[in-house]
Amino acid sequence: MATTTATITLASADLLSDPISFSTTAELTTAGTATGLSSTAGLARKTVTGGHAEYTLFTAANYTDDGANKVYLKNTSTTAAEYFDVSIGDMQMGRLYAGDWAFFPWNADTGSTPDADIKIDPSAADVTLEYMLFHE
Repeated sequence: MATTTATITLASADLLSDPISFSTTAELTTAGTATGLSSTAGLARKTVTGGHAEYTLFTAANYTDDGANKVYLKNTSTTAAEYFDVSIGDMQMGRLYAGDWAFFPWNADTGSTPDADIKIDPSAADVTLEYMLFHE
C-alpha cells in the first residue's frame, strides 16, 4: 500500500487586519477505506499549441467510477494574462492563471451526461499545464 500525503499551507500578513497562517495535511486513500491510493498517471506536462482548443486531459471512463481520485494541475506560464479554463464534463470549475495551481478530488463519474471528463482550454497558444492524477 502506497502512502501519499498532501499538505497545503496558506499565509498572509496583510489580507486581513491580523496575519493568518494555517496548514492542513491529508493522507490520500481509496474511497471509503484507509488504504492508500496505489496508482498515479505520473507527473506530466501538456503544451497546447492552439489557443482556445479544448483538450480532454482525463477521460472518466478510464478510471474508477465514484473513486477517491485526486487531481493536481498547474499553469506554468509566467505571462499574467495566460490561463487555462478547467472543466469537469460541461461544468467549468475555474480558471488557472499564470502560476496558479489546483488540487481537487475527482470521482470520475460515468453515470452522468456528459461523463465527468476533465478538460482544459488554454487562452493562448503554447501555454503549458503541469498535471498529475492519483487514482485507485
